[in-house]
Amino acid sequence: MAILAAAAETSSSSHAGHSQQQQLESTTCKAPASSSSSSTSSEASEEPNKGVRHLCERGVTSLPPRYVLPPSDRPAPAAPRGIPVIDMARLRSTVPSERAAELARLDAACRDLGFFQAVNHGAGDKAKAMLDVAARFFALPFEERARHMSPDIRAPVRYGTSFNQLNDGVLCWRDFLKLLCNPARLDDVVPSWPHNPSDLREVMSAYARANQGLFRELMEAALEAMGITGQGVLEELDCGTQMMMVNCFPACPEPELTLGMPPHSDYGFLTLLLQDQVNGLEVCQGDDDWLLVDPLPGALIINVGDHLEIFSNGRYKSVLHRVRVNSTQLRISVASLHSLPPERVIGPAPELLADGTQRRYMDTDLTTFLNYLSSAEGKHKTFLQSRRITT
Repeated sequence: MAILAAAAETSSSSHAGHSQQQQLESTTCKAPASSSSSSTSSEASEEPNKGVRHLCERGVTSLPPRYVLPPSDRPAPAAPRGIPVIDMARLRSTVPSERAAELARLDAACRDLGFFQAVNHGAGDKAKAMLDVAARFFALPFEERARHMSPDIRAPVRYGTSFNQLNDGVLCWRDFLKLLCNPARLDDVVPSWPHNPSDLREVMSAYARANQGLFRELMEAALEAMGITGQGVLEELDCGTQMMMVNCFPACPEPELTLGMPPHSDYGFLTLLLQDQVNGLEVCQGDDDWLLVDPLPGALIINVGDHLEIFSNGRYKSVLHRVRVNSTQLRISVASLHSLPPERVIGPAPELLADGTQRRYMDTDLTTFLNYLSSAEGKHKTFLQSRRITT
């Protein structure tokens, strides 16, 4: 499980409670009066490992050098756009034609964009509570948050900053709390989670259970849409992996110079993203064409991961996405990444190759992924590109 934690971390959101949001925003960074570096930012640049919330609490007014992207990597403005919407109530319908129509929409969303929003999912109250307690965690004094800091990316519970802090040449404007959930043994791992705020374990474990149930429901529908007999796979997913990345993106003094998360795809089958109503997630449509996702109130944003693209033999798309930050509003999100057990070898589903269709991907497992991360190959191609069969 320690290796799994490292893989999930390197592969890679209702409003929070009003009082907690005010407390967080009272320490967000202010836009600089000029572009010149201040002594505050100079001091702050010496403490990047303490995270961006700590920088904001120190009163930084310009972006420390370690967060500044090269001009070619800085994000251009993207207009908000809608993405496909899947109505879970229609997927649960007992009317065959209604369910079939929603299955077709789900299939098209996974094939065409790899992202969609799920509404009427039934986890609304737990989602609101999750965002509220997440906001209160990030509002804790630094000394309390720092109790969970670790340089070990394999740690199952870890408070950290950036994307892959030890390897990032340029740091990202993001702090996070990573929680290994392990759906088959959730009660065993919850005692290792932070105990402050006092209701964190109760609220986050309740959301994790609801999220795992929704993931299974979506996977059952996706397998049906692809014509795959999936009972065996579903049973494996029940004993598979679940990781929650609880993210905090404070207001940034110079957001045009940095990112909250760099372009990446997710290692897993599906990622279920809960977020507040502050947008920031951008999805790549190809050729550096990015769309800014306009979130629907109460919806969850779902995206296809690398494992599902391989399992579907390329029918479903795991696409690059990134996170923008802004100068005025803090953003909270919770990404739940789901997949099969870490020892499981993943390849295209046999049913999709039975008619003679050519296999498009090599088999993969966790060891293959970790080897890719440490190889020179990881510097010039994505993990999916490294697994594609070229003829």
